Amino acid sequence: MSNKLIEYFSKFTNLSEEEKRVIEESMIVKTFQKDDLIRKEGQYNEDTFFVLEGLVRQYKLINGEEITTNFFLEENWIISLNSFSAESPSQDYLVCVEDTCVIIGNELSAQQIFKKFPRFETISRAIMETVFAEQQTFLTAFLTDTPEQRYLKLLQNKPSLFQRVPQYYIASYLGVKPESLSRIRKRLSEKGL
Repeated sequence: MSNKLIEYFSKFTNLSEEEKRVIEESMIVKTFQKDDLIRKEGQYNEDTFFVLEGLVRQYKLINGEEITTNFFLEENWIISLNSFSAESPSQDYLVCVEDTCVIIGNELSAQQIFKKFPRFETISRAIMETVFAEQQTFLTAFLTDTPEQRYLKLLQNKPSLFQRVPQYYIASYLGVKPESLSRIRKRLSEKGL
């Protein structure tokens, strides 16, 4: 299972056998059960996570209502800008929607690897840029697309979500009520989409 991280890094560069070994030796793998909280609002946490198996939902509590802000599937990084500062508490929750296995990383362990293999810093930067570009794309789409367009993009980019999470989580993520999501799905079905 840990080979998934090696495969992920290999998308950015060819790794030597020694580099693969160091990555595998430095990995901290943790398993969570369905409904386990990985992180709570207000908690200080410098960790990042790479999802090996399972599904994690990120949400905020606003006036007592859970607002879903992201879903993380296999081979997704969970990286928060707040995680780079031990001074900043988390502003959201991470909860496992399914039994989930992650690799845990943090700045201290990353710096130790960077000292031994300086080019990993460049790889890490490329990964961070990819993750943040995805977040920026979502934010822009959320502000400019219609709920139907957001639904179609989610269906295209993360189709397995629709079998793995309750529809009200998807509605929350899209910024609509469950009844509105039902109407969107009905309209698209009538169009043959």
